[in-house]
Amino acid sequence: MAKTNILSIVIPVFNEEKYILKTILQVLKSNSLKFKKEIIIIDDGSTDNTYHQIKKYIRSIKYIKNKPIVKLIKKLRNEGKGAALKTGILNSSGDIILIQDADLEYSPDDYPVLLEPFIKNDADVVYGSRFISQKPHRALYFWHFLGNLFLTTLSNAFTNINLTDMETGFKVFKKSIIGKLVKKLKSNRFGFEPEITAKISKIKDIKIYEVGISYWGRTYKEGKKINWKDGVKTIWQIIKFNLFSK
Repeated sequence: MAKTNILSIVIPVFNEEKYILKTILQVLKSNSLKFKKEIIIIDDGSTDNTYHQIKKYIRSIKYIKNKPIVKLIKKLRNEGKGAALKTGILNSSGDIILIQDADLEYSPDDYPVLLEPFIKNDADVVYGSRFISQKPHRALYFWHFLGNLFLTTLSNAFTNINLTDMETGFKVFKKSIIGKLVKKLKSNRFGFEPEITAKISKIKDIKIYEVGISYWGRTYKEGKKINWKDGVKTIWQIIKFNLFSK
């Protein structure tokens, strides 16, 4: 990893006017170790003030010396997290691609622990697990926890990878890995998680690491979007992408 110097942080966002500027500021302040940051924000057809807040902020830093690289891509209609991530990854120039949710359920303070395996162990992929960490973890929905455990176990049974958190929103990839896969991805919404896990598991001799992270989950009242219907869809997606997709 001696030649690696750019970290592309891809942030898909949909109707997050309450959180997005705080997220961007925390990403900018975060410790990215030796990596220079490139922040790519994909507005997935927001109908609130999210896009205008981001655009105004980017304009405000336009003339700052040594300003960070912040790219904003506007999608005309909402297509889902998976579609937004594909757009962001295809427009990234970094050696490492890190996925950051826009709502701060996942903290940029955890970037060092996510990046360390790339530096010390020449990792290809790193998953941030909410379930193997001694860091703060907001206690919320028991049935979400149980559903996540079931989906991760089912995914592991097909991929033969011993993950503890397949559905994590913190996934980090070498560009050389994700760049070859992104155009082949079919999922436009939350199916991105089981699909990308299935696809990387089929790469011979790939180095996948899992590290413990903190988790600041939201309630539905606070804006959480994923629900039980997405969980049911994920069962079929795990089967489909492991057995019937290359």
